[in-house]
Amino acid sequence: MDGRFKFVFLIAVLFLTSLPLLGILKGTKPPPPDPDDALMTARHGEEAAGHEGEDVTLIDNRMVKIPAGEFIRGTNTGGFNERPENSLYVDTYWIDEFEVTNHQYLEFVESTGHRKPGPPSRYAKNMTNLRGPNQPVTYVSWADAKAFCEWKGKRLPTEAEWEKAMRGTDGRMWPWGDELGKDLANLGGAQDGYEFTAPVGSFPQDRSVFGVFDGAGNLMEWTDNWYVEQLYSTSVASDSSTVSRTYKTLRGGGYTNRGVDLRITSRMFMVPDFRDETIGFRCVSSQENARNPEDLADGI
Repeated sequence: MDGRFKFVFLIAVLFLTSLPLLGILKGTKPPPPDPDDALMTARHGEEAAGHEGEDVTLIDNRMVKIPAGEFIRGTNTGGFNERPENSLYVDTYWIDEFEVTNHQYLEFVESTGHRKPGPPSRYAKNMTNLRGPNQPVTYVSWADAKAFCEWKGKRLPTEAEWEKAMRGTDGRMWPWGDELGKDLANLGGAQDGYEFTAPVGSFPQDRSVFGVFDGAGNLMEWTDNWYVEQLYSTSVASDSSTVSRTYKTLRGGGYTNRGVDLRITSRMFMVPDFRDETIGFRCVSSQENARNPEDLADGI
């Protein structure tokens, strides 16, 4: 019996010690291709491919004019940081029709050497599902977004500019009206046709009265403001020297969000160096500072 035990033990030891050798002989699996490499290729005039390998037309990002005037900011029926509802005057400005896309952002990366959008590891969950050329760019920090806008001769929107562009001037809670509705924007769940981010402009109802898309869904968006919880009920501006420089404000709903708190007035916040698959951005400009004024389009 003792001899049999020794024999079985020897076989087990030989098997375990052979595993590393078998791995070497078999070889290691190559890492998956970097989805950004295909987008870089598209920047050089070759056809871009969608998730199913189909050819896609790269979407341009025009700017929409938001005329000067007052709009209704905040709501008395929302969260504490959305109150009180008030009227606010905003000067004329122009805002991107869509969230900045992957192919637009990678043009910036290629031109400037700025870091690629991405989490600490390129193997992060869902990366390949978020890298379509016309999907909005994700995994960008507030500083990354600011650098892109400045490269374009633009800037990040203020909270007020973002809210007016998406809400209009009549105080509606969503771009399409006062009811949340069903599948009108790319929000939590795949029932709207998209499990992850959708190509920008895919939801006709998620379009403001000015003609700006994806304010209710797709991604939350960075704004220029430092977060002030009681901003609407105090005289302290978010750019004041007395404001804590801890969080930047995020606006808009994203493809993972659910519930009535997705109204346009909702205010969220995050540390500015945070990068995530749920956060993107768009840019604004005054007419005289636009890099390509001929590309500016009047809103509806």
